Parts: sequence; structure tokens; C-alpha cells
Amino acid sequence: MNTTPVQTVAAALIAARQARQPADDSALAALLTSAEQAYAVQALVAQTLPGTGRRPAWKSGGPSRSAPLTHARLPDAGVWTSPAVTGQFHFHLRLIEAEIALRLGDDVTPAQAAALTPESASNLVEAMAVSIEVVDSRWQQGTQAAALLKLADLQSHGALVLGDWVPWVPRDWARQTCSVNIGQQPERIFTGTHSLGDPAWLLPQWLRHATRDGQTVPAGTVVTTGTWCGMLQAGAGDRVTARFDGVGHAEVQL
Repeated sequence: MNTTPVQTVAAALIAARQARQPADDSALAALLTSAEQAYAVQALVAQTLPGTGRRPAWKSGGPSRSAPLTHARLPDAGVWTSPAVTGQFHFHLRLIEAEIALRLGDDVTPAQAAALTPESASNLVEAMAVSIEVVDSRWQQGTQAAALLKLADLQSHGALVLGDWVPWVPRDWARQTCSVNIGQQPERIFTGTHSLGDPAWLLPQWLRHATRDGQTVPAGTVVTTGTWCGMLQAGAGDRVTARFDGVGHAEVQL
């Protein structure tokens, strides 16, 4: 029986997760030709991952406001509350992104999502938290894999750690300071480095994506909104802490 490109890529990712071995992506890079195919792969892989029934969590973001944003629904098993310990959770890579996560206070229907603007969308947010995303890959080429293969692989998501939730208050994000500590490495400090200028700017595009199948996004859904620090290398055994002045912190023991 012939398989489609979407099925072929999904099967490689599922096998990589089950075997805990990255898949050879060299023969697969040309199979996907559109973001919609990559999202279809995400959906097929998600059907094989265990769920817990918690409110859904997503990642969304992009390199600039003029570039297409990408989105991925995150597996329940890798979303943790700070302080977290990864324990036996398996990683091929351990790249660290310090982020701000947002939590919706209301359900969002497809019709509501279609009408959102960046200015109006922030009214949907009830809380924010510091988050740490551990970037990982199921491809042998890791972060150098083809863009659509990375998107199919949940945009290289490994795990998400969420700090304490605090009420959402718009901030002067251009002056927002973030510090990251990884193991024995020197502390890194970043100010105003979010690629979109405002973490909430992506909400309309993300919500239109999340409701594109006609489903309502429920209140309590979480979205983490992109890195302030690029991707920083960490290793097994490192303790990672991200702090955002005036917002809070998150911590994970790798």
C-alpha cells in the first residue's frame, strides 16, 4: 500500500520517539512542500502520544513580525510546573529558551479568532508566567534539519516548564530584562530581545490556527510565545533558571 509524504514523515517521527533514536532525515527533506503538510504530520504524531486531559498547551512564534509564525500543540507528558526535574525523560538535545507563557481567561471560538487584532487579543489573557522550553529534535540533523521537517516535529519541542502564574498586565516589553543561569555557565542577561516586540502580538495568528478545524480553544489554554535568549546549550545534570524582572522565574533540573 502506497503511503503519502505526510504518512511517511509521521511514521519516521513516531518510530524515533518510540525507539528514542533520531530518524535519518536525509531522504525525507524533500517530501514536505507546505506548512499544511507539516501540521498534518503533527496531527498524526499527536494521535500516538499519551494525554492526561489537562488544559492544552501550545508553542507559537517566529523570527519577526514580517515572517510566518509557526505553531505546535504540545504533548501533555512534557509540560511541567516549576521547579521541575526531568528525571528519566529522554532528550537528544538540551537547548534552552527563556520565554513568557500566556493563559487564556475565556473560550475562543473560530468566529472570535477570525476577528482578533493584536490590540484586542490581549484582552483574552488572564495570566502570564515565565517558561523554559527545552528544545529537542527527533531528526539526526537536529536544528539543522529542513524547516518543514522541524515544523512537523513540533517545531523542535522537547519539554516546557511553567513558573508561577501572575495576573496579565501589559508591560514595556522593550525594557523587559531576562536572565538565564545554566549549570556552572556565566549568567546571561537579555533586555527587550523578544523577536515580536510583545509576546501577545502573536495571539490572533495562533488562535486562528488553533481554531482552523472548527474547534473552540478553551479557557485555561496556555501558549508559550518564543525565546528571549536564542537557544542556549545545556547538558545533562544542569540546573536551569530563567528570571524575568517583575514577572517571576522558572527552574528545571536536567
